[in-house]
Amino acid sequence: MPQIKVHVVIVTGLSGSGKSTAIKAFEDLDYFCIDNLPVPMLPDFLSLCERDMPDISKIALGIDIRERKFLKDYETIFKKLEDSGYRFEMLFLEAATDILQRRYSQTRRVHPAGSSDSLLLDAIHNEREQLKALRNRATRIVDTGNLSVHQLKALITRSYSMVSDKEMLAVQVLSFGFKYGLPFEADVVMDVRFLPNPYFVEALREKDGCSTEISSWVLQWPAALRFIDAFSRLVLGILPAYVAEGKRYLTIAVGCTGGKHRSVVIANEIAAQLEKNDYFVNVFHRDIHLE
Repeated sequence: MPQIKVHVVIVTGLSGSGKSTAIKAFEDLDYFCIDNLPVPMLPDFLSLCERDMPDISKIALGIDIRERKFLKDYETIFKKLEDSGYRFEMLFLEAATDILQRRYSQTRRVHPAGSSDSLLLDAIHNEREQLKALRNRATRIVDTGNLSVHQLKALITRSYSMVSDKEMLAVQVLSFGFKYGLPFEADVVMDVRFLPNPYFVEALREKDGCSTEISSWVLQWPAALRFIDAFSRLVLGILPAYVAEGKRYLTIAVGCTGGKHRSVVIANEIAAQLEKNDYFVNVFHRDIHLE
C-alpha cells in the first residue's frame, strides 16, 4: 500500500459560483492555497512540497475552465498521483443560471467561457456542458445560489476544519434549527422535534443546550435516552462501511425547531458516544445563538 501523503482539495466549478471565496476560506484553515495552478505542474509541485516543505499537509488548489488543459488531462494526472499515495478531494461549486447571470451583470466581468461580444447566457451554458464530467467526479457538490459570501465561508470552515491529520474518518455532528433551513453539508439528517421542548418552560427558555439545566431537562425523558442509544448504535454500525469506502468525513445533522435546545443536547450526546468508540469527532451548533 502506498504511503499516505499530503491531503489535496481541488476547488473548481462554474465561474461566478464562489471559487475565490472558497480559496480564502481554505487559507483561513491553514491550507496551502494556489489559484489556477497549471495541471501539468501539479506532480512536480507536490514532489517539491514533499521534499522541501514537509510541514505542509493540506493543500487547496483552485482550478477552473481557464485552465483548458485541466479538462483534458486531469483524469490521467489524478490517477497517477493517487497511485503514488496522494489523497484527492474535489469540491465543485455551482449555482443556477439566472443567479450566475445576475452576478456577472453586477460585476461587469467577461465570462471565461465566452468572449466580450458573446452572450453571457450562451457562455454559462457552454461552461456547464464542458464541466459536466468533472462535476460527476466531484467528491462534494455545493450549490452556492442561496449562500452569501459569509455563509459559504462558514460552510467550508465547518466541513474542512474537522479533517484530521491521521488517515481516519472524521465525523461532524451538527445541531441546527429547521426554521433556519437544512445544513447544505449534511450527509445524514435526524429530526428530534418529537422530544418535549424546554422552550415552553419559562425559566429555561433563554438558556441553551450546552447548559447543565437544559441538558438535564431534555435527558430526563425516556424517549430522549432511547433515541440516543438507538441512533448511536445505528451510526456506529455503519461507520466502518464508510471507512472501508474511503470516506474522509461524515456530517450528521440533528435538528429541532430553533436549534438552541433539544438538537444541541442530542448532538452533544451522540458525539460523546462516538468519541467513546475512538472516532475523531467535531461538534458544531449552527443556530444556537439565533433563537
